[in-house]
Amino acid sequence: MTSENIGTRSQHSAPDFRFCTSADGVTLATTATGKGTPIVRAGTWLSHLECDARHVEPRALIDVMEQHHTFIRYDSRGCGLSDRQVPSITFDDSVRDLEAVTDSYGLEQFSLLGISMGAATAVAYAVKHPERVSHLVLIGGFMRSVFSTPDASERAVQEAELVIRSAELGWASPKPHFRQMFIAQLLARPTPQQQADLDERMLLSMSPAVAASYLRNNYSIDVADLCAKVKAPTLAFHCRNDALIGFAQGRKMAAAIPGARFVPLEGQGHILQSTDAAWPVFCAETARFLGSAESAPSLTKRQTEVLLAVARGLGDKQIAKLLGLSPRTVEMHVAGSLKALRCATRAEAVHRAGSAGLLSH
Repeated sequence: MTSENIGTRSQHSAPDFRFCTSADGVTLATTATGKGTPIVRAGTWLSHLECDARHVEPRALIDVMEQHHTFIRYDSRGCGLSDRQVPSITFDDSVRDLEAVTDSYGLEQFSLLGISMGAATAVAYAVKHPERVSHLVLIGGFMRSVFSTPDASERAVQEAELVIRSAELGWASPKPHFRQMFIAQLLARPTPQQQADLDERMLLSMSPAVAASYLRNNYSIDVADLCAKVKAPTLAFHCRNDALIGFAQGRKMAAAIPGARFVPLEGQGHILQSTDAAWPVFCAETARFLGSAESAPSLTKRQTEVLLAVARGLGDKQIAKLLGLSPRTVEMHVAGSLKALRCATRAEAVHRAGSAGLLSH
């Protein structure tokens, strides 16, 4: 299915919802908006598609993605418009749910966006289906958490259990005190509207039992071994002062993914806000990485020859000898290829050129 068949509505009209079924029979609510090459957001636990349409911050992300892409999103199991009563909430479930959504839209190849816990889901999917993921964008991700880290301190484990218990007791409380604890970790210096939106999202998105299940699942995530197997070009972001997922965790995740580019963001909270100074950086870097659907990449004959040699694992001197060029000229053609393909690394350029059929000969 092409992107023209998926999402065609204008940016601010009422969203259209579809439903698909995961492997264990759970019904998932989905929506596709915008027009262009598809990008799919992996499931997140604070998920409600109706809130996305009216809350300021989700709307800001949607607007950015819809500029050149069909943006496909879905409510995770137990959340939002998806089935609320579910047999299980596990990491494997999240990967199978993502498979169900992408299959339901008939997507052959697409970019994948992973935010927070969704970053791990996106990594697992990209490793399982390397032929389908053209680009991987990760924000605030992590490879391991408290329950999956072998040397985690007893204090850290106790604090995690306390957070889970707090969700069970206070998630749906008419008094906002319990939820304020979570909001303080997710947002830094929020505006009153941002705080009110997130509080409403927490109340509407899931029950206390589901919130506790997701927290336990998130604390147990471990994709450390999978990161090294990612083949898709990857762009990873992390806020320097993230109070929930430490900056070092995001950097380690990016370092473990071959060829990944890591962009530190001068942000304060775990959730990047459109009011943050780092927001324009995120928007510009993501647009450059994904490229515009309006302009297909192209290479000169010599750039193609050089990239084919790069794909074979040859160094600049070897390529120069093979093609009868100077090493400096090879460097020039590589730089031209990176610019034409809007890529930051050679591995990323080879992957994108191959995906676009530019290296077929």
